[in-house]
Amino acid sequence: MEERMTSERTVAGFGRSLKTEEMVLSMGPQHPSTHGVLRLELVVDGEIVVDVIPHLGYLHRCFEKHCEHMTSYQQVIPYADRMDYVAAMSNEFGYVVAMEKLLKIKVPERVEYIRVIMAEFSRIVSHLIAVGTYGMDIGAVTPFLFCMRDRERVLDIFEQTCGARLLYNYMWIGGLSHDVQPNFAEKVRSFCTYFRPKLKELNDLLSYNKIFIDRTANVGVLPADVALNYAVSGPTLRGSGVRWDVRKNDPYSIYPTLDFEIPVGTGAMGTVGDCWDRYMVRVKEMEQSVNILEQAIEKLPPGDVQAALPKRIRPDAGDLYVRTETPKGELGYYLVSDGTASPFRVKVKSPCFVNLSALPAMARGSMIADVVAILGSIDIVLGEVDR
Repeated sequence: MEERMTSERTVAGFGRSLKTEEMVLSMGPQHPSTHGVLRLELVVDGEIVVDVIPHLGYLHRCFEKHCEHMTSYQQVIPYADRMDYVAAMSNEFGYVVAMEKLLKIKVPERVEYIRVIMAEFSRIVSHLIAVGTYGMDIGAVTPFLFCMRDRERVLDIFEQTCGARLLYNYMWIGGLSHDVQPNFAEKVRSFCTYFRPKLKELNDLLSYNKIFIDRTANVGVLPADVALNYAVSGPTLRGSGVRWDVRKNDPYSIYPTLDFEIPVGTGAMGTVGDCWDRYMVRVKEMEQSVNILEQAIEKLPPGDVQAALPKRIRPDAGDLYVRTETPKGELGYYLVSDGTASPFRVKVKSPCFVNLSALPAMARGSMIADVVAILGSIDIVLGEVDR
């Protein structure tokens, strides 16, 4: 029988005393593997993580309060870009879908197809950063360079379309800021042909690398019931074997007309819901995004992308909640209108913020070095966490 002594030191936020053999370590906020200014307070017993608390707010951007001080609903879009800044098109998509529902606007079919194409490109560039930086977190530098090389091809298409490579202000309420260039379809097809073999290259280089598997399989396991209780979404949820995707389960835009699958974790290298499963879901989702791109570009109809732009944006008083599937998970916009031209309330449900809340459940009992692998497998962007 072992009886452990407790010291008088208490750990703020943990609600208990610190045991004699335990110590508190700070990981971040200036840390190369926290993917932003995030501080993790770890209670450790030797190399074993007893508990962890994420400390937020170092990048607090006041997104929601900024939006409520805009003089027009259209002015919110550049701010939405800056939440998950590596998937800005997806942030815009959710906002304009919510606003068009609030205004009861039906956009041209061409707009819907272009938006879906841009959203799936956004999913690819986001996942390329996710898997590339994840390999670097584990110790593999080359996959990151390959992923950035492939990402540049998509950014070239974005730049040709709207002049920007990171923050776009492209999807407007009722339409788009620009129509696509005449060679857009050719560029999309060319990218799909180029990218499919690169996914196999990524798998050969990283996904099935023995060292990578040893560092990620059976690490940071998030069982399906725990994931649901934490309300996580996106690849973090699907990695636990739950086949839930807003594009399928609560469809919007033209997604019901497209044929694609929802990859989930299977425990192929270890336990269902481990770090490897979450990583692999993102790799497989990129393949599905290529399938969507190929279908959408073949069906792209003619039309005027600005035909439905409202001359005045002044929705009736009321509120609504709309969710879309971004690369990180379910992004929700709760909008409240008081009948004026300015937003009364813009509230965002961020998948990065929600998914990060499950980190303590995944990290308890792991090694200190595994915390880096677990955090990277969630794929957070602090611009969206600290809204």
